[in-house]
Amino acid sequence: PTNTSLSELHLTGIPGLQHLHHWISIPFCIMYLITLAGNSTVLCVIKTEPRLHLPMFLFLSMLAVIDLVMSTSITPKMLGIFWFHFTAISLDACLTQMYFVHAFSAMESGMLVAMAFDRYVAICNPLRYLSILTSPVVAAIGLATLLRAVVLMSPLTFQIRHLPLCSPAVVDHSYCEHMAVLKLACGDAAFSSTYSLSVSTYVVSFDSLLIALSYALILQAVLSLSSPEARKKAFSTCGSHLCVMALFYIPGLLSMYMERYHQELPPHVQVLLADIYLLIPPAFNPLIYGIKTKQIRDGARRVISQ
Repeated sequence: PTNTSLSELHLTGIPGLQHLHHWISIPFCIMYLITLAGNSTVLCVIKTEPRLHLPMFLFLSMLAVIDLVMSTSITPKMLGIFWFHFTAISLDACLTQMYFVHAFSAMESGMLVAMAFDRYVAICNPLRYLSILTSPVVAAIGLATLLRAVVLMSPLTFQIRHLPLCSPAVVDHSYCEHMAVLKLACGDAAFSSTYSLSVSTYVVSFDSLLIALSYALILQAVLSLSSPEARKKAFSTCGSHLCVMALFYIPGLLSMYMERYHQELPPHVQVLLADIYLLIPPAFNPLIYGIKTKQIRDGARRVISQ
């Protein structure tokens, strides 16, 4: 585009693969529809089934809301680029999208930690489960997750807002990712770049460590089970949880470091990595955490039959 201004940016989609946008949009659209259907179903079932108003399912409902917001903040615009070449986005809309993407990513990470802790208490201290994870404790964990995301991610948007941006205002990305938009800065953006990497590294490292510790204690408890069938089921559940977590943490951190240090990888690989960590986990989470859970399946059958 030749008519760009500082109040309007243009997203290129996936650089170098513009000729394949229509084909790429098919799996992206399918994943978004699965995200909407799966998470909405989980929320509906938990809301209508009083017996599911337990800490585990309250955390799951929080995760479903986060997934819906995070996915909806980028996918409709992305599909508009792929299908109709609607590349233009106002600077305010871009900054809003950036804030939602990064804040809700941090919230998702915190909620995965909360759910890992919930599983640890349920398996290692089952008799004290409801006395430890009371309603005020669950609410406090959810609020702490929200506040941490707001406090850590708000400066990213404010820093971009106060940096002068240069034309042509073309962002080589499919959504307003912080490091990609930061490349348009005319002034010194070293602090903003360092802050972004530091916060992302802290969130991923700290949360991953807590999740790994929780699952290590869970596996230790599982190995003490006498039933081979119970051990097999526990290993299967933990394995699926860890796989979907890896799909959330690893691509997101890799794409950010590649953007920062200009690694010799094709631009479309970096952009696809950034898309994967925002699109795949929200589609898989309701399947891994929800549909595989017997209480959710039974609740869904009762809701459908009613």
